Amino acid sequence: MPELPEVEVTRLSFANRIAGARIEAVRLGKPLRWPLGVLPAALQGAVVQQVRRRGKYLLLDLDRGLLLIHLGMSGSLAYAGALPPPGPHDHFELATSRGLLRLHDPRRFGAVVWAASEADPVARKLLGHLGVEPLGDGFDPLAFWQALRARRSAIKQVLLAGDIVVGVGNIYASEALFAAGIQPTLSASSLSQARAERLHGAIRSVLARALEQGGSTLRDFSSAEGKTGHFQLEAMVYDRAGQPCRACGATIQTLRQGQRSTYFCPDCQTF
Repeated sequence: MPELPEVEVTRLSFANRIAGARIEAVRLGKPLRWPLGVLPAALQGAVVQQVRRRGKYLLLDLDRGLLLIHLGMSGSLAYAGALPPPGPHDHFELATSRGLLRLHDPRRFGAVVWAASEADPVARKLLGHLGVEPLGDGFDPLAFWQALRARRSAIKQVLLAGDIVVGVGNIYASEALFAAGIQPTLSASSLSQARAERLHGAIRSVLARALEQGGSTLRDFSSAEGKTGHFQLEAMVYDRAGQPCRACGATIQTLRQGQRSTYFCPDCQTF
């Protein structure tokens, strides 16, 4: 599933090229997770002003409204002056004066939704519950610890919830907890301030490194330019169950938390 680094890599790969483009046509394929919310013809003539990101959502600001794009479990965007004819898994296409933007999503858990503004109830429903951005100035170590103190759930699940800090998905939650030496099943409320601050730093450093590496390509993720990511090649624990820990040599283990696989080192993650 594309997580924050993959979504940001996608944004960076086409944001400057599509800015200022005029929408000429919109093509819809099979229904996605949520309806577009506006007739495709109503978007014709709108101009793309900029592309932003909020958590795992891409926001295409138009001169009238905005499009919120979520890549779901298997989605990816392509943007080019010309693309091959759409295939059976290409479910949304924006033809603009500067190129074609296409959403490819085999599992159709992604979505493209129009809203009049971020204050629109549609946009607020999708974005209003999101926590602070982990790579932004608003991600404060003290505030992070204070928020964790109110949560009794396992720290891994609290990170995935996204309402304290947004975008730390399954891959990077496992990696950050390893870097901080914290057991994924530990209650969030039991973390000391020092441990919470260590986790805070680990989240930022892991996500920053993933961005440098172009994200993680586990199956078929690629940027809008068709480039794959390489962070998975240096992952310390994620998807390495049964293999030796790169730090201590112990066997990496896995467990299920909330229907998601968690990877950890029993020797390195002792707190």
